[in-house]
Amino acid sequence: MSLHNPALRDRACLIVHGPDQPGIVAAVAALVTRNRGNIVSLDQYSSDPVEGDFFQRVVFHRPDLVAATAEIEADLAQTLGPFGLEWTLTDQSVPKRMAILASKSDHCLLDLLWRHRRGELPVTVPMVISNHTNTAEDVRTFGVPFFHVPSQPGPDKSESEAQILKLLEGNVDFVVLARYMQVISGDFLERVGVPVINIHHSFLPAFIGAGPYRKAKERGVKLIGATAHYVTEDLDEGPIIEQDVVRVTHVDTAEELQRRGADVERAVLSRAVAWHAEDRVIRQGNHTIVF
Repeated sequence: MSLHNPALRDRACLIVHGPDQPGIVAAVAALVTRNRGNIVSLDQYSSDPVEGDFFQRVVFHRPDLVAATAEIEADLAQTLGPFGLEWTLTDQSVPKRMAILASKSDHCLLDLLWRHRRGELPVTVPMVISNHTNTAEDVRTFGVPFFHVPSQPGPDKSESEAQILKLLEGNVDFVVLARYMQVISGDFLERVGVPVINIHHSFLPAFIGAGPYRKAKERGVKLIGATAHYVTEDLDEGPIIEQDVVRVTHVDTAEELQRRGADVERAVLSRAVAWHAEDRVIRQGNHTIVF
């Protein structure tokens, strides 16, 4: 199977962000034009036109994009440098490589693999890594390599993290924690060198720890939901990519809350993964701009 998406051949995605000021939009449009590009879509946002922050996502078509990329990048550096802007340019036909870390729960893991097989996620999946083996056969039916890395008992996870890092090194563009029930260390995040996306139920911090749906039932909640976010050293407090909720009532059992919660987790995580893979998410401090 080709690693390139022919439907997106010669399409580039340009992300621009930095201090807002007059002339940015005109400069970007002129740059695309003089490099024989045709803008397909353009989204932008300013936090404040006076000393605010500017964010822009531009998708454009340029014949023979691969051959022209170095020239376009040189023009970007020369044109946007005086504005003090940061930028990235990516070839949309090249899918990002997504590794998945999972534990015993399989709903998010299998949903991502199913959506990938259906062509709904613009990624490749070079590997699934789990600290349990119960999902191994299911993962392999999707043609994806499965690696078992048991978690160490106790708070020190350095040995198991080192094994995971060895598998990931040079092979992935981002990592998804699909209900991976292990705390990720700051050292791991620094060494992995790529974004890490997590999914969790939105009861935190009200119902932290084991049995959150049972605790939610006992509390009589009327909404349950899920949050997908980038992972930072502050557990479950990284920049949020996507959230959603569903309404529940007093008649729903704890098991029903958990089932409905799993549905929300699947949907929220798949949207977050797709948006990240399509370069729609720009991180700014501890929040995100999602185009």
